[in-house]
Amino acid sequence: MDQKRQITRDGIRIYEEADFAGMHEAGALAARILDEIAEHVFPGQTTAEIDRLIEAKVAAAGATSATIGYKGYEHASCISINHVVCHGIPGDKRLKDGDILNIDVTVIVDGWFGDTSRMFVAGKLSRKAERLIQVTHDALMKGIEVVRPGATFGDIGHAIQSYVEANRMSVVRDFCGHGLGRVFHAPPNVLHYGREKTGPVLEEGMFFTIEPMVNLGRPETKVLADDWTAVTRDKSLSAQFEHSVGVTRDGVDIFTLSPAGTFHPTYA
Repeated sequence: MDQKRQITRDGIRIYEEADFAGMHEAGALAARILDEIAEHVFPGQTTAEIDRLIEAKVAAAGATSATIGYKGYEHASCISINHVVCHGIPGDKRLKDGDILNIDVTVIVDGWFGDTSRMFVAGKLSRKAERLIQVTHDALMKGIEVVRPGATFGDIGHAIQSYVEANRMSVVRDFCGHGLGRVFHAPPNVLHYGREKTGPVLEEGMFFTIEPMVNLGRPETKVLADDWTAVTRDKSLSAQFEHSVGVTRDGVDIFTLSPAGTFHPTYA
């Protein structure tokens, strides 16, 4: 791609081919930190300690946490347990056997933002939680599979929604993916539901996240009094996986692949 950076009519920035390297570096660091944090997720552990370890790993890599100081947020991660959909705040509550949790990390490396999240399990996993995690992971990958020039953002949402609902689960509609690159959040809003052949058309050089949140129950959420923590209204379990991706000439480039190959949790 030889064009200079430009903005589409939908407000979406188009990046140059050389910019993919910066996104790979930032994405790889975020993914590696989640790889390394897995051994620290166990019953009795606090999410505050997990967050402290993440903050230390970001600093040791010479990077910057994108979330510390973002709109007043004070932590290097969001950690969302069980019926928390997203934006869970690390604290002193200890994990219990069977808890499932999403850990979301965003780092800045040389001005580029690497944003990813995945599911973890403390102790023994229940069958219903295992199925939820599997469906959510597979829904993300089905959304990524349709990314290519000429596809639409509606195609991504439709692929995710149709798969989730075929498995008798629901897609959260109150939160979505987003553009990123040299900024944390930018157009477009990447909805995880929708109709095929609707929405902006994907073009080579677009960078964005796909991060479906899937509930075992109904899709409705509410935000707690801390103005961050979003939970399922019906208290059903929720799961989420997130990758940052770029549109290539003939497909998609995933920036946040796990270096250890453990993006999907493995079970003993």
